[in-house]
Amino acid sequence: MKKKKKLSSNKVINIVCSLVVIIVIALVYVFGFRSSVERDVVFNVTQGVSVSEVANQLQERGLIDSIPLFKIAVRGNGGSIQSGQYDIPKGTSVWRIANMFANGDIAATTIVVPEGLTVKQIKKLLLDDNTLTGDVECGAGTDLPVCDLQDGDLFPDTYRVARGTSRLALLDLMRKKMADLKSNWEMAGRLAPRPLKTWNEIVTLASIVQKETSKEDEMPVVASVYLNRLRDKMRLQADPTVVYALTNRLGDMGGKALLREHLKIDSPYNTYTNYGLPPAPIANVGIAAIYAVLQPADTNYLYFVADGKGGHKFARTYEEHMKNHADWRAIKKEMNQ
Repeated sequence: MKKKKKLSSNKVINIVCSLVVIIVIALVYVFGFRSSVERDVVFNVTQGVSVSEVANQLQERGLIDSIPLFKIAVRGNGGSIQSGQYDIPKGTSVWRIANMFANGDIAATTIVVPEGLTVKQIKKLLLDDNTLTGDVECGAGTDLPVCDLQDGDLFPDTYRVARGTSRLALLDLMRKKMADLKSNWEMAGRLAPRPLKTWNEIVTLASIVQKETSKEDEMPVVASVYLNRLRDKMRLQADPTVVYALTNRLGDMGGKALLREHLKIDSPYNTYTNYGLPPAPIANVGIAAIYAVLQPADTNYLYFVADGKGGHKFARTYEEHMKNHADWRAIKKEMNQ
């Protein structure tokens, strides 16, 4: 009799173990492999929404087939979910969806803001990007730093942000990054080449350098030309400042040529008619242009003109400059033939 009881106990243990294994395999399949997602989808989890509401939305869209299973999976991942926009690939399991939502594995987008654009141009660039949301202007009654942006306030860069980020939030991120540069300059002792003294003057000159050349290795030389002219009490005669005035601070002529008559426009930004720097930056500048102004080349150049190869020819005297100018006119004539 004792032997039979022992056999019966072993049989029960074996049956229980088998059931446990089957249950574990079933759970691994349900949570780890089985999926109701038949195609790649984008799913938005709004701020403040409950786990139950998200579960209902997922089931309504056919992305899960059991609300209780999703809730169990969320509890297994910490019990809460984060708002944002998520890419859910075809074949994603319930566990993976819960894991994504719990860890904030949101979809991201890359926004490239080139150096030398004006605030108006940057705002248009952001409006044209459909991965961002919202307007670029503040609503009535809103009083935030980002609501009153001026050229020179934003730092052009490549920004990796969550898809669905508001355009105003991205503009503010760019503003803060430029504000940090200013703070670093102040903490470093406010050093600036003569005759510059303020951050506004540094960024203003950097914006002219930025618009004059895209070649970073040439920027310190271009900066030296304008600094030399400032020290010698000469007008800067920078074409980009005239373009800025002509286009109502857009900074783009739309392919139209800058004519001699344009150089007479009545504007504080016209450096052909006014001495010194314009009152404020004419574009938003990158770090290379700022460094070029803070650490200009040591030259006695006073003039430069395009060389037809993407760079410039520099001159110490007006006579040398006129020769370089004649060479440039010949190159343009040949290019137009």
